[in-house]
Amino acid sequence: MAAIDPLHQFLVRKIVELPPIPIGGYALDMSITNSVLMMLIAATLLSVVLALAAKGRLVPDRMQAVGEGFYEVIESTLVTPIIGEGGKPYVPFIFTIFMMILTMNLLGIVLALGALGGQNWTFTPTGQLAITATLAVLTFLAVLGVGFVKNGLGFFKLFVPAGLPVVMIPFMAIIELISFVVRPLTLAMRLFGNIVGGHVVMFIFASFVISLGALGMHGGLASLGFLGSAASLTMIVLLTGLELLVAFLQAFIFAALATVYLNEVVNLGHGH
Repeated sequence: MAAIDPLHQFLVRKIVELPPIPIGGYALDMSITNSVLMMLIAATLLSVVLALAAKGRLVPDRMQAVGEGFYEVIESTLVTPIIGEGGKPYVPFIFTIFMMILTMNLLGIVLALGALGGQNWTFTPTGQLAITATLAVLTFLAVLGVGFVKNGLGFFKLFVPAGLPVVMIPFMAIIELISFVVRPLTLAMRLFGNIVGGHVVMFIFASFVISLGALGMHGGLASLGFLGSAASLTMIVLLTGLELLVAFLQAFIFAALATVYLNEVVNLGHGH
């Protein structure tokens, strides 16, 4: 019986081989991998859904109602309560982050068992640290950009809490700076860890369904393997429901933290 390898599903493989592009003394490999393919599918699917939702009808149909519902969640649950009315220009940015992460998470769940069936093109992009790190760094750079545009050099007041004794300023400034700089790491690792952990557990139980079912076919005492297989299948159903919830929650948490970080630079030094 083949060994169970739950991390095999996270291997990046080339799906479409393309000739490298020479840049200086280096060759840029533009081949389409399973990771790139799944991101392209997610972006295309999301674009189609949002295009169908953006009809602007006075009486919205189901698709428009769904799109407006998600937008309303971001605007009225995150941006406006956290940043205030001044946060409206940032709603599209937060909405885009939320929807893209949610779409990639959901695609990863829907196609999670494809790896078990030997489908090498299936992949969960948010289960790759390079992807979550890129999203985190882009968010961090956006916060930096907004911070300097709105506050200039006053942005550095972010690292000096109000009312702090002068003697404590150097120490607290260093602590606050370190806390600020590690934000991309925490954003990336939180999303990456939750997605990978959930998919690994699902893969292990899916493997049990097959291996214990095969064992039960030998008859005799080995027939008890069918019970284990049925129990594992039940766990997969329950875990799939949990993973759907986690897919939404992790996208929401990423968007919520991005909103909190934006609030610090938009409302630097005052409330809203």
